[in-house]
Amino acid sequence: MISALNPGTESQPLERRCPVCRFERHELYLRKGDLLLVQCGRCEMIYASPVAGSLVSGYFYRQTAVPYYLSETKREGDYAVVRFQRELQLLRSYCPRGSVLDVGCSTGGFLFQLKQRFGSAYQGLGMDLVQDALAYAESKGVMVRRGDFLEEDFQGQNFDSVTFWAVLEHLMDPDAFLSKAAQVLRSGGFCFVLVPNIGSLAVRILGSRYRYLFSQHVNYFTKKTLAKLAERYFRIVKITSTHFNPLVIVQDLRRREGLVPDAERAQLLEKTNAYKSNPLLWPLRLAYRGCESLLGQVGLADNLVAVLQKTTRS
Repeated sequence: MISALNPGTESQPLERRCPVCRFERHELYLRKGDLLLVQCGRCEMIYASPVAGSLVSGYFYRQTAVPYYLSETKREGDYAVVRFQRELQLLRSYCPRGSVLDVGCSTGGFLFQLKQRFGSAYQGLGMDLVQDALAYAESKGVMVRRGDFLEEDFQGQNFDSVTFWAVLEHLMDPDAFLSKAAQVLRSGGFCFVLVPNIGSLAVRILGSRYRYLFSQHVNYFTKKTLAKLAERYFRIVKITSTHFNPLVIVQDLRRREGLVPDAERAQLLEKTNAYKSNPLLWPLRLAYRGCESLLGQVGLADNLVAVLQKTTRS
């Protein structure tokens, strides 16, 4: 969603090296339709190869994915009060105020909630590849900058925090994005990363039926491989797992092999937000939070979240 790195044609797939250590040798890890996941023979990173040309060039996000990201259900889900609760709490605990660059901001839901809740404590700026998504973010009062994050000249501006919420899994070269983030952060600033957890309970139960094993996700991190990628540029404050959606497991267990339609994924987000917002379901939410906390402690929650800090050595 962020960069047209390694431009290609819509029909020309790209064979990839390991996005973490650049090693060329790999073994087949999993096949799901046309999606081939391989595992690096050196660092054990799991990634997609080959990758469709539309993902390499950015065409998929600029055109094909626009109806999904700008659908009414998806927009309402992204702007729901409960949508970014964990991310806001995490940012707040390490960076109580200052400038925030949200890379891959999509329609701007995170920055909107940041402004709504904490007002002038933060100065938010969003970037994304999808121009229509940025236009929607602007209509909601979110400040955005159009352009390629890797090529953008911030003219010496440094940020107190840079966020990548569900972004690195989409990128052909996540290393380049973390390197750029370190460049634009002030010394002592924080980088926050959230990616799907390939070692989650959901993946262990569902295997290839898991809905988030799909072509848009070209990188699949474990705690070990995420740390290896991040430690080149940052001090790792912590990497833990978070989020758990049992509805995904229930729905995907009922499904035969195949992809989940975009409309259904958006509807699940809407339904999940409704459950979280319903005051009558507080006993269920209490039990859910306990389950999520337990899974997080043992590294089996749905996502990995990393808190990274730029130091003078960085």
